[in-house]
Amino acid sequence: MKKSQIRIDYALIIAMVALAGQLYAQKMTNKGEAGNKPVSDSLPTRTLSQVTVKGVKPVVVESLPEVYGTYLMGGKRSEVIKLADVDANVAEKTPRQVFARIPGVFVYDMDGTGNQINIATRGLDPHRSWENNIRQNGVITNSDMYGYPASHYSAPMESIERVEFVRGTASLQYGAQFGGMLNYVTKRADSTRRFGFETVNSVGSYGLLSTYNAIGGRVGKWTYYAYYYRRHSDGYRQNSRSDAEAQLGRLHYQANERLGITAEVGRSTYTYQIPGPLTDAMFAQDPRQSTRSRNYFNPDIYVPSIKVDWQLSDRTRLLWTTSAVLGARNSVQLDAFATVPDTINRATGQYRARQVDIDNFHSYTTEVRLMHQYQLGNVNATAAAGVQLISTDLHRRQQGAGTTASDFDLTLTSPFRRDLHFRTKNLAAFAESQFHLTNRLTVSPGIRIENGQTEMRGTITYYQPENLPTDISHKFALLGVNAQYRINDAVKVYGGWAQAYRPVIFKDIIPTSVYERIDKNLKDAYGYNAEVGIEGRWQGLHLNLTVFDLLYRNRLGTLLLTNTDGTNYIFRTNIGDSRSTGVEALIEAQLLRTEKILISGFTSTAYNNARYLNGQVSAGTENRTVKGNQVESAPRWTSRNGVTARYGSASLTLQYSYVSETFSDALNTPTASANGAVGPVPSYALVDLNGTWRIGRQLTLRGSVNNLLNKQYFTKRPTFYPGPGVWPSDGRSAVLTVGLTI
Repeated sequence: MKKSQIRIDYALIIAMVALAGQLYAQKMTNKGEAGNKPVSDSLPTRTLSQVTVKGVKPVVVESLPEVYGTYLMGGKRSEVIKLADVDANVAEKTPRQVFARIPGVFVYDMDGTGNQINIATRGLDPHRSWENNIRQNGVITNSDMYGYPASHYSAPMESIERVEFVRGTASLQYGAQFGGMLNYVTKRADSTRRFGFETVNSVGSYGLLSTYNAIGGRVGKWTYYAYYYRRHSDGYRQNSRSDAEAQLGRLHYQANERLGITAEVGRSTYTYQIPGPLTDAMFAQDPRQSTRSRNYFNPDIYVPSIKVDWQLSDRTRLLWTTSAVLGARNSVQLDAFATVPDTINRATGQYRARQVDIDNFHSYTTEVRLMHQYQLGNVNATAAAGVQLISTDLHRRQQGAGTTASDFDLTLTSPFRRDLHFRTKNLAAFAESQFHLTNRLTVSPGIRIENGQTEMRGTITYYQPENLPTDISHKFALLGVNAQYRINDAVKVYGGWAQAYRPVIFKDIIPTSVYERIDKNLKDAYGYNAEVGIEGRWQGLHLNLTVFDLLYRNRLGTLLLTNTDGTNYIFRTNIGDSRSTGVEALIEAQLLRTEKILISGFTSTAYNNARYLNGQVSAGTENRTVKGNQVESAPRWTSRNGVTARYGSASLTLQYSYVSETFSDALNTPTASANGAVGPVPSYALVDLNGTWRIGRQLTLRGSVNNLLNKQYFTKRPTFYPGPGVWPSDGRSAVLTVGLTI
C-alpha cells in the first residue's frame, strides 16, 4: 500500500474511532436519562478534537481511460489537464501555460492576447490549430474540415473545466487529422442544487478587463447551464485593441437512467485591430510599434448541437450527435508588406481603400457512435464503430474594395473580385475493437473509410472561367493498430500506428493572379502517425516518454514552369514529402513534502527532427530542392519546466519555457529579407510566474506575471494572414483574477 494511502487510512480510522466514541457517549447519555441517573456520574466526559483529512496532488496530468464514453483510448498517448489543478493565466488563455505539461506543443502567438489558441505538435502547422480535430464537449468546432479547418470558435478559458488531448494514432475514431484531437470540456451545473452562480473577473496590463458569469442547476429531470463573457484589451502593441464576447447555453433532459438528451449552443466572436507586420529592423527598434491602424479581423461563430446518449443495455451504448458550425470570418485591411506605409494620399487627402474579405461557414455534421462489449471465445473485447456524415459550403468572397475610413467597416465601394463556393460532402465509416488478450495485454486494430467529393465553383474576375472549376475526391481506407501492456499496476507500455490524411483546402487552389495555375490532379496530404511509449505512476512521480514518427506526403507548394511560348507561370501542386521523428517526455515529481508545504516540479520537453524527404519549390527564376531542409515552424527543441510551491490552499508556480530556432520557408532562408517576410525565427526563452489562492469553497484568487523578464520575441513569420513579416509577441504583463461561486 502506498504511503499516502496509509496516511489517509490512519486518519480515517482515528475519525471513525472518534465518531464511535461520540455515539457511545450519546447512547450512554440516553440510557442514563432513561434511568434517571446522569451518565456523567459514571462516565467522564471528553471534548473531541476535530479531524481534518487533506490531500494535494503533486502530479497534475492524467490519462484517459481505456474505454472513454464511446471512444477506445487504450494504447494511445493522451493527456488530461484540469485547469483547477494548474497555475495559469486563464484570463488570456496563455497557451504555453495551459499546455505546459503537454510536451512538444508549439505555440504560435498571432491574434492578440486572449483571442485565439494556435498550437501544433510533431512538426505540423500551428495556424489556428488547424491540423487538429478541435472539439468542445465532443462537438467539432473546426470551421470547415475541408475548406478551412481552422478553429475560429474560441471559448473563454474561464468556461473550461479540463482539456483533453489525444495524439494522432487515435485518428481512425475521431477524424483523419494528423495532429490529434483537442477537446475542451466546459464546466457543468452543480446537479445537487436548483440554482448556482459563478463569476470570474480579471483586470490586467494594457487595459485588460474581462468578466465571466454563469448560472446552472437541476430541476427534476432537467439540468441547465449558461454563461455570458466579455473581454476588452488595448493590446501590447499600438493599434492592437480587441473586444471579445462569448455565450453558451446547455439544457439536458434525463428521460430515465439509460437515456439522456442534451441540447447546446455556443457562440464566440471578437474584433481585433491588427497592428500589422514589422521588418526585423523595426522589431529591433521598437517591437510595440505598428504599421497599420485601419486593419481589423472579426470571426463570429455559432456551434449548435444536440446529443442523444442511450445506454441500450449493460454492454451497449449509443451516442448520436448532430451539430453545425455557422458564422463568418470577416476582415478589412490594407494587405501589404511592412515596408509599404499606410499613409494619406496628398492629392486626394484620403487613405487608400482597404480590402474586404468575408467567409461564410455552413458546416453540418451528424455522427452515430456505438460502443459494445462482447466476448470472442475466451477473450473479452470492446468495439467502437460508427458513421459520420459531413456536409459543408464555404462561401468565400475576397478582394472587395472597401472604404477609406479607419474604423471596422465591411462596406464595399466595388464588388468582390473573387466570389467562390467550396462545397463538400463526405461520408466516413469507422470501426475499432479492443481485445484483452490477457489481463495485462490489449490490442486494438481499426479501420476508417473516407468517401467524399469537394467542388469549387464561382468567379474570379482576373481568371479564365473554364480553368476555374476544381473537383477533389477524398477516398481513403485508413488502417491502424494500437497495443498496451501493463507491466504492473504502476507502469504500462503503449504504442500504435495509424494512417491519416489532410484534405486540400480552399486557399491551396485559389490562383492569386493570372500568372498562377492550379494542378487539376492535386492530391490530399497522406501519411501516418506512429508512436511507442512508456508511462509510469508512482507515489509522487509521473513519467511519460514517447518516441514518435510522423510521415506527411504530398505537401503543397508552388513550382515555376514554362509555357510553350517561353513565358513562365506559377504552378500550385504537390511539391514533396516530409517526416518528423523525435521524443516527447513529461516528468512530474514531488520534491519536498511536509505537514504544511508541498513543493513539486515538472519538465515537459520534446525533441523533433522535422525534415523534407524530397521536393522542390520555386525561388525567383528557378526551382530549388528542399530535400533535407527543416520543415517550416518546426522547432528542434521545445521545453517547459516549472516548480510549484503549495502552502495550505495557496500555490505559486515559476515556469521556464524554451523554443529553439525555426524557419519561415521551406528553403530555410538563413538571413531575413528586407521586408521581414522570410528568414529565421530566433530561439527564445520565457519566464512566467502564476499563483492561485482558494479561500474556502467560494472564493478564488489568481495572479500572473507573464514574460517576467520582458523578453522581446516573435514565434513565426506567417506567409498569409495576418500578413508576411515579424509579429511581435507580448512583453511583460500582469493579470489579477477573482472568482466567486455561490
